[in-house]
Amino acid sequence: FKNYKKIMFINNSKNQTKLYSYKNQFTSFVNMISNNTLPSKILIKGKKGIGKCTFAYHLINYIFSKNENHPYDKNKFKINDKNKSYILINESIHPSIFNVDLDQKKKSIDIDTSREIIKFNNKSSLINNYKIILINDSEYLNLNSANSLLKIIEEPNENTIIILIQDSSKNILKTLSSRFVTFNFKLNFEQVVDTTNKILK
Repeated sequence: FKNYKKIMFINNSKNQTKLYSYKNQFTSFVNMISNNTLPSKILIKGKKGIGKCTFAYHLINYIFSKNENHPYDKNKFKINDKNKSYILINESIHPSIFNVDLDQKKKSIDIDTSREIIKFNNKSSLINNYKIILINDSEYLNLNSANSLLKIIEEPNENTIIILIQDSSKNILKTLSSRFVTFNFKLNFEQVVDTTNKILK
């Protein structure tokens, strides 16, 4: 039961300060940031529960904490839990990130959520000149909500990054996927076991 509670806690991607997988991919993203070649529209695709969202939060923390007192440690692939962005994101009050998760009471991400995203997109950036929109479960964006987002996707504001997380066992609307740079993530069975054991340890 103790391990079950621990798994439920670590299942929250915001809490995972250590990145145990996808280190090569993370280094590639860091290099793209350094070279100013990071795409503004990123689709991270892979099976459910393999750490895609955790990876996204580490990338976001790296971007936002660069000029903070306790920045991301890219050599150890670790978030410093004292840095300002980590604390704000965990409390869901970071002014420069808009995070969307599927409401368990609903069958899709509806147009009202899309309207909130658009409002956020139109606001000025406050931290590090970046704004990030993170949409988990993006395969649940329905036709109306996706269409309402097309304008900000096709013409994003400067320094705005849109990240979609997709479960590869489900389809995403082609009107969305065709406009994003797709990064395929996967772990084999041994990697899943190794990563899980490291987290529990």
